Amino acid sequence: MYTFTAPLALIGVNPFVPLPPEVLAGICLRAGKAKGPIRVCGEVNGRPYQQTLVRYVGVWRLYINLAMLDHSPRRIGEVLTITIDFDPAKPLLPTCSALEEALAETPEARRVFEGLPPSRQLEIVRYLARLKAEASLTRNIDRAVGFLLGKNRFVGRDRP
Repeated sequence: MYTFTAPLALIGVNPFVPLPPEVLAGICLRAGKAKGPIRVCGEVNGRPYQQTLVRYVGVWRLYINLAMLDHSPRRIGEVLTITIDFDPAKPLLPTCSALEEALAETPEARRVFEGLPPSRQLEIVRYLARLKAEASLTRNIDRAVGFLLGKNRFVGRDRP
């Protein structure tokens, strides 16, 4: 776990703190990567958080949202005490049992689904998991399987 202080800054409308190079190097080493988002956890002014480090315009930043720090957009310039470490836990993903059943019945659709990038898989699962009416879920499961088999569009996307 690393501890540092940094002033809260703003890029666009997003409050963030830059990471000291030695802290970033340690986190990248523990994560085993220096590209792409890196899940981290720690505390901001004593308040626990889970967040993702992202690189934007060539600089790694820890974005500070309202769940991490109350009224963060109004606190620009305030010096924060931050603890941070790599978070090896995988994020909890929503599930859709109806999609799982449909994929079990259609092995070709499962193969295509598993070949999609994780972000696209998540997009499909989130869409289906949020449907409330059974008729809508059934109709959209059929559309999702058709999409995976290359027969139609789904969630505004062309065939995979």
